[in-house]
Amino acid sequence: MKNFDRYPLIDLSELNRCVLCAEPPCSAVCPRGIEAGDALRSLYFSNGMGSFEKIRRLSCEGCDAPCEKACVLNAKSYPVRIKWILDSLRGGVRELYPEVEEMAEPDLSTEVCGVPLENPFLLSSSVVASSYEMCAKAFRAGWAGASYKTICNFPQHEASPRFSSISNHSNSFCGFKNIEQLSDHSVEENMEVFRQLKRDFPTKVIIASIMGQNEIEWTDIAAKCQEAGADLIECNFSCPNMENRKLGSTIGQDPLLVERFTAAVRRGTTLPILVKPTPNVSDMVPIAIAAKKGGADGISAINTIYSITGIDIKSFVAEPQVHGRSIVGGYSGQAVKPIALRFISDLSRCPDLKGMSLSGMGGIESWVDALEFLALGASSLQVTTAVMQYGYRIIDDLLSGLKYYMKAMGFGSISSLVGISKDTVVEHDELERDTVLLPHFKLEQCIGCGRCHIACYDGGHQAIEFDADSRKPRLIGSKCVGCHLCRLVCPSKAIGVAPKRISRR
Repeated sequence: MKNFDRYPLIDLSELNRCVLCAEPPCSAVCPRGIEAGDALRSLYFSNGMGSFEKIRRLSCEGCDAPCEKACVLNAKSYPVRIKWILDSLRGGVRELYPEVEEMAEPDLSTEVCGVPLENPFLLSSSVVASSYEMCAKAFRAGWAGASYKTICNFPQHEASPRFSSISNHSNSFCGFKNIEQLSDHSVEENMEVFRQLKRDFPTKVIIASIMGQNEIEWTDIAAKCQEAGADLIECNFSCPNMENRKLGSTIGQDPLLVERFTAAVRRGTTLPILVKPTPNVSDMVPIAIAAKKGGADGISAINTIYSITGIDIKSFVAEPQVHGRSIVGGYSGQAVKPIALRFISDLSRCPDLKGMSLSGMGGIESWVDALEFLALGASSLQVTTAVMQYGYRIIDDLLSGLKYYMKAMGFGSISSLVGISKDTVVEHDELERDTVLLPHFKLEQCIGCGRCHIACYDGGHQAIEFDADSRKPRLIGSKCVGCHLCRLVCPSKAIGVAPKRISRR
């Protein structure tokens, strides 16, 4: 097919009202056996093809929609228009699905530092990978492996509460702050977890995230992790929440310390080493080069970013409040993805890091997010915040969505995607600046809201007039500079791009 304009990234604002229930009652009451909850969840995560796969043999025609009567939102407001959403999905995908389904199955396997992965998706080192039970549940769901919550030799003293968030209009958090520390289990307890996981899930990859207080501890813990069955070591040089200020992100800001402690880990293991530097620097490349000099085989990026998510305007205490006080913590979630992509781009384009494996993380929620990290050079991907919000079940749509996209676009393997976009990022003086690309109004899609006019007049170049009678916009070409703010604010996607560039000269 290789025509992404036909691929279903369906935009259904009504879908944002769905709360993605556990054991969705809409599915339980469907008289025709439609797993509506699963279909809605797939669609929520931009997996239109996977959503259609769940409902394509079944019809809602003539049904009085008991799914909507069972919707949990009935208790407080009004139900999600489930039948309408599913009917819209059928209308948008029905003809395309058979064409894509018949295409060759892509190979989703990849690697991290030469260690094979059945697919790119790993749990990142955090609470979501902090016990045997949690990792086992994730592995059964389809995750390829896990970077286990950071192992250390010193006691942890956690605060309560320790999370805060910034939410969007549908009350899903787009930004998430934590002040959580490292594993509160002993090294030996965690080693037993590794042994049990390798016995029960021999094909899954275990990355041992570790932190020491000195070179001896870094070396010793690495050796113990290898003996217990870990497949890789990940050096946590980036935790922002350490009580001891000489650990975590303090190390990750100093190339000399990064090289020194990476070398200490190398003395303790023959396993591949990932280094996880802090993103709380202006440039991660010197840190990564130091890690390579110390013996690292790859870089994990990015960990969380120093943050304060907000202030409680009643108590005037920063969030999360712990007995009337708070601290700067680590920020993650969709809000940090642009920063994460920037660091991955910097690392993948650096010639001194050629051959280093990149494991990308920071705001991955859907297969589209995953694809962006792969395209900029990551060969494996790590996820935490989305799992904390939606559960391990998101792996279904990460895999299915990526698979259908690859089939539709003719990509046979993950390796054919890795780094495909990295050369499109250039320096400022390499960018073409001599032509203007004007917006193009699709008046048949325009709903007449006038948002483009408001944005252009108050935040642009006063290049869009708005007729209050016809409720249609008109471009003033002589004033338009081609910034495309109008296109970004349009709620109905009724503004496209003109096919021809206009010279400034």
